[in-house]
Amino acid sequence: MKAEKKSILRLLIDFLGISLGAVIAAFAIEEFLVPCTILDGGVVGIGIIVNHLTGLPLGVFTVGLNIPFLIIGSRKMGKLFIVKAAYAMLIFSIFLEVFAPMKNVTTEYLLAVSFGGVILGIGVGLVIRFGGCLDGTETVAILLNKKFKLPVGQTVLIFNIIIFSLVGIIMGIDRAMYSLLTYFITSKVLDIVESGMDKTKAAMIITDDAKVIAEQIYQRLGRTVTIMEGEGLVSGKKVILYCVLTRFEIHELKEIIKGIDSSAFIAVSDVSEIIGNHVKKLGRIPSEAAAKLTEESSSGDE
Repeated sequence: MKAEKKSILRLLIDFLGISLGAVIAAFAIEEFLVPCTILDGGVVGIGIIVNHLTGLPLGVFTVGLNIPFLIIGSRKMGKLFIVKAAYAMLIFSIFLEVFAPMKNVTTEYLLAVSFGGVILGIGVGLVIRFGGCLDGTETVAILLNKKFKLPVGQTVLIFNIIIFSLVGIIMGIDRAMYSLLTYFITSKVLDIVESGMDKTKAAMIITDDAKVIAEQIYQRLGRTVTIMEGEGLVSGKKVILYCVLTRFEIHELKEIIKGIDSSAFIAVSDVSEIIGNHVKKLGRIPSEAAAKLTEESSSGDE
């Protein structure tokens, strides 16, 4: 019963964090960037372009454009991630409309770029920190990463460069440069809020429930693990799982481990480069690996 209450409380905190982040991000967009026709990247950037050309409500258009991305990712990203992403996008879109009629904070380009970028980075960072997502293009980037090993950060950057190039053609090169500068400021602040999440992450997990955790990582994240033997000075023999994953999967990894072994030790670190092939999900965890995990877990209990 206590575990259930903790799980509900944790979920409630996640949604509160996502709500706060979405509201902050919407404030940055409407009160700093839109008045100066400075774009964010991704779907929101496209929405600002359409809003500028047609006058259509930015919030409504953002929701509409994100729906196909959510449908694409619904079968691969896990139900909880999609629910959180949809919730974040809905709150974000609603508050875009709430902030739209309000008086703009500034129309000075330098202030809009600097403060808008920082505030937007804080908002987006909070949303992703609590397991949500504001932009459907990031969902597609994660799917491409899983299928073709394309880096998430680079895929999003390429997509945004295309958007900023369109901005240069439609609105002028100065708007494109302001938008690109805002994007870099936002990315850096987002990194700070999420503790360097823009880089690939490596997780080392020391646990007594290695088999269950490894299978859940394999099934829910599509990530394989490397199995190592270890021995604690006090705790004795242990099984160590090593896994490389993306920034968006860290939150889900923590949830998996908390639900199985709350006493597990987890160390998460940045990975500057990956060389070699990554084994993708094939179905259930291979029988040989399952047998090894069972053997290692049993030896750790002796």
